[in-house]
Amino acid sequence: MGAHSSEPSSSVSPTTLVESPESDRAEPAIAHDHPGIPDLFAVLAYGEISAFYRLAEDARMAPSMEGRVALASMAAAEMSHFETLQRALSDRGLDVYASMDPFVRALDEYHESTTPSTWLESLVKAYVGDGIAADFYRQIAHSLDPDVAEIVREVLAETGHSEFVVHEVSDRVRASSQEKARLMLWGRRLLGEAITQAQFVLARRESLTDLVITASGDLNGVVALFDRMQEQHSERMSSLGLD
Repeated sequence: MGAHSSEPSSSVSPTTLVESPESDRAEPAIAHDHPGIPDLFAVLAYGEISAFYRLAEDARMAPSMEGRVALASMAAAEMSHFETLQRALSDRGLDVYASMDPFVRALDEYHESTTPSTWLESLVKAYVGDGIAADFYRQIAHSLDPDVAEIVREVLAETGHSEFVVHEVSDRVRASSQEKARLMLWGRRLLGEAITQAQFVLARRESLTDLVITASGDLNGVVALFDRMQEQHSERMSSLGLD
């Protein structure tokens, strides 16, 4: 994996204390040189480039020019995020392609198992499915070194088209209870596959696992993190009228 070994790392980086922006309580900030940070950048980078290709492909299913443009614009934003992560890895002396390689299988299997068959499924996946991963990484960002956290938050920022997705999906499900039931099942499948993917990635990359555990506090914190992911997933589904 470029200059970063593909073998799991067992080293644990020291932490320092910073003030949390969400409270007056001091929280541990994960050091800039933690071995899990290149893995974090790499898995995010492959997620972004995968999203770019998927959104560009899904745009072909759009029934209107507005829909095609919306997904194409979302794809362009994903490519910009990928380039940000590519620079972040390059600044650390790492090659983005070698760094992404350990995560290709897990993310490809997720997308293969959740390939949309309809336009609405593609929109739900773009909004809810991608949101699941973003929620996971955003929750640990507050414990990262500020410079690292800024990069993570930047690449997880909304692409600016969520309003289009919410309007398109909610209108359709209000008009069809059958469509609503089908998309609710689709949303549950996206959540289950995403959690399976995250667990697979963490099991393979010890340095990334240590990063998540350190950010969460302990293993109980990791469990709570997954619980919050499910809560946020429910909120996203509700915003689409899928509750």
